[in-house]
Amino acid sequence: MAKAWEATLRKTQAMAKKRAQSIFGSMSIAHVSDDFDNDNSISHHCEDKSYHADENDPSQVEKFLPNGDYYTGNWSENCPHGHGKYLWVDGCIYLGEWFRGQAIGKGRFSWPSGATYDGEFKSGYMDGKGTYTGPKGEMYKGFWVMNMKHGQGVTSYDNGDVYDGEWRHGLQEGHGKYLWSNGNYYIGEWKNGLISGMGTMIWTNGNKYEGNWEDGIPKGDGIFRWPDGIYYEGTWSTDPKEQIGTYHASSSTDEKVNWDAEAVFTQILRSVKICPGEKITIFPSQKKLAAWRSPKAGDPRIRPGRMSVDSRMRLWDTEGSFSSDGSTRNSTGGRDVELEGLNLEQLNPRMSPGRPLRIPKVGKKPGEIITKGHKNYELMLNLQLGIRHAVGRRAPPTSLDLKSSAFDPREKFWTKFPPEGSKHTPPHSSNEFKWKDYCPLVFRALRKLFKVDAADYMLSICGNEALRELSSPGKSGSFFYLSSDDRYMIKTMKKAEVKVLLRMLSAYYNHVRAFESTLVTKFFGLHCVKLTGPIQKKVRFIIMGNLLCTEHTIHRRFDLKGSSLGRTTDKPEEEMDASVILKDLDLNFIFRLQKAWFQEFCRQVVRDCEFLENERIMDYSMLVGIHFREASKAGDLIPSGARTPIGGDDHENDEAPRLSRADMDQLLVDPAWWTSIRLGTNMPAQVERAIRRPDGESQIMEPTGEFYDVVMFFGIIDILQDYDISKKLEHAYKSMQYDPTIISAVDPKLYSKRFRDFIFRIFSEDV
Repeated sequence: MAKAWEATLRKTQAMAKKRAQSIFGSMSIAHVSDDFDNDNSISHHCEDKSYHADENDPSQVEKFLPNGDYYTGNWSENCPHGHGKYLWVDGCIYLGEWFRGQAIGKGRFSWPSGATYDGEFKSGYMDGKGTYTGPKGEMYKGFWVMNMKHGQGVTSYDNGDVYDGEWRHGLQEGHGKYLWSNGNYYIGEWKNGLISGMGTMIWTNGNKYEGNWEDGIPKGDGIFRWPDGIYYEGTWSTDPKEQIGTYHASSSTDEKVNWDAEAVFTQILRSVKICPGEKITIFPSQKKLAAWRSPKAGDPRIRPGRMSVDSRMRLWDTEGSFSSDGSTRNSTGGRDVELEGLNLEQLNPRMSPGRPLRIPKVGKKPGEIITKGHKNYELMLNLQLGIRHAVGRRAPPTSLDLKSSAFDPREKFWTKFPPEGSKHTPPHSSNEFKWKDYCPLVFRALRKLFKVDAADYMLSICGNEALRELSSPGKSGSFFYLSSDDRYMIKTMKKAEVKVLLRMLSAYYNHVRAFESTLVTKFFGLHCVKLTGPIQKKVRFIIMGNLLCTEHTIHRRFDLKGSSLGRTTDKPEEEMDASVILKDLDLNFIFRLQKAWFQEFCRQVVRDCEFLENERIMDYSMLVGIHFREASKAGDLIPSGARTPIGGDDHENDEAPRLSRADMDQLLVDPAWWTSIRLGTNMPAQVERAIRRPDGESQIMEPTGEFYDVVMFFGIIDILQDYDISKKLEHAYKSMQYDPTIISAVDPKLYSKRFRDFIFRIFSEDV
């Protein structure tokens, strides 16, 4: 009785203290409790009940908002700051730490369905270590990045299954163990939420499968063992014709046991059912804080709006304007936070000196369409006919496990294309020509490895639309052609480059197969057209992926090597449009990647450089494309933390190019959207404006604190130049005139080190 009375007294005193706070503006109320008091008047209050003299010192407030939302907790500079609780009218609650209006630190978010998240927040996202408990009992305990399970974690599903292992972008990827409720379990590799790679499946009856998996089913080499010692060893596939192997009887018996390989395969498939798990319908970063009447409501400069918990859209501002969707047009704080690990000091970035940056002029698609009458029209027709023949002809199922003979440089096939057609080729309107395929099995396997559909591939290059020839050849003298949809680039090659590629083809294949996130150029086919007649000209060409194929407009392009001699563009800035490729000494940005991406980027750059160094390749470069996400109608780029309105209309900038918060949340949360984001492809990031030292030739840049939100594309290109005699002579000649460390033609080992050092200076983690 005494304990109950004491508890009631404490509760009554706390309620009285809170009422006194609302009436007299007391500044000494303790932290908000973990549960709301039983006050039914929340939805009926509209007035601001906080009265305090100093907006800069954290104080305890209680706010009843016009739309029915409720906040109680610490308050500073006209925003939640410290410990506090926010109750949305739809029943969602956040209780935890705030920093200048953002959920940062430890906190608890609960949904009306009964689901909860307890853990760490960064910029409004579930980010760090935390536990999510679903409404049906599913629980995940582990690491998060931007609302996604990412890192080590354990999920207990509502059907009794358990997964303990690595996650990536919300899906199982890496090494992990899955335990079914019936006692069966799998230990091994995962990819995109499915069992893929090497792994072992063990049944409660003692059966066991050890081997390779692909997309949730056994594929490739594997062994199935029975408890009595009998086992089957061979190749597994969904196609019974491809399932080849040897059945081994037990050593204790010579009796031949009849068995059905297809039945065993079906048994495995029935057992491997992965629970899909619950989907979170709305994330903390998507919740917005309602507007309320400020103590400075009389100030005409202050315009109320809404903000999301991650502070992308500011709720309070000075001299700012807001659109109908609550997005901020001007904010002296409130940096656009898209990536993890943001430094809080960067919320009010220091502007760099000089004029504001402008979006470059965007012209029409680069290149000239090759139509009848063009000097290379016949060559284009020959190329399209040859590719249609090479890719479209019937072939056995492509295996990724290739024999060494497939990489033999002598593995090439000539096909004659007479105008009237033949048994294997269609009739055509061009002159007779010969077509050569180099290592066709290897490039067929590469297309499969890069997930290129044969029909789409032929449609892009050989469809009704003509190819486009870029306006001028590259420095090497090669010509470039683009497919109509920009997905593929075709480059003419010298014989020496073909020899280099064929020499390193086996190592290249093994490298891109081992490292899916590789940044090196993707090759899809190597061919040759031999024109008949008096000229007898041979045209060799390589088909590769276009790194900058995207729906986004690429505003800036950089070709970066890490050398400085001659590495600048001679065009004046006012004549540069978005298609101009800038070089090392033109670079005026530092590229900042979210932590997980930056770590993967560093690992992959090291792997790719080691591969190129081992193959004696040099003179390659990092091609970087940038799409700026925020700009005014006048064409000025808008820094993340200083969106300046043009004029006084709240909606004047509504048509400015921007990615909406809803689009960004879908991009970061929906696994279907994640398929378009890869290392170096379609990556949300930030760039920081930088200035060079006065000497002009320096590779050292000084950051200015002026940030821009971008979508980035990057990769390593021009990887077919070996350190041959011509490059050695170039190095010797230029070394007599210039510092040997600043020229491009250097030994592959030195080139690799210099390239890595430079790349790691201009790319950094967004902290």
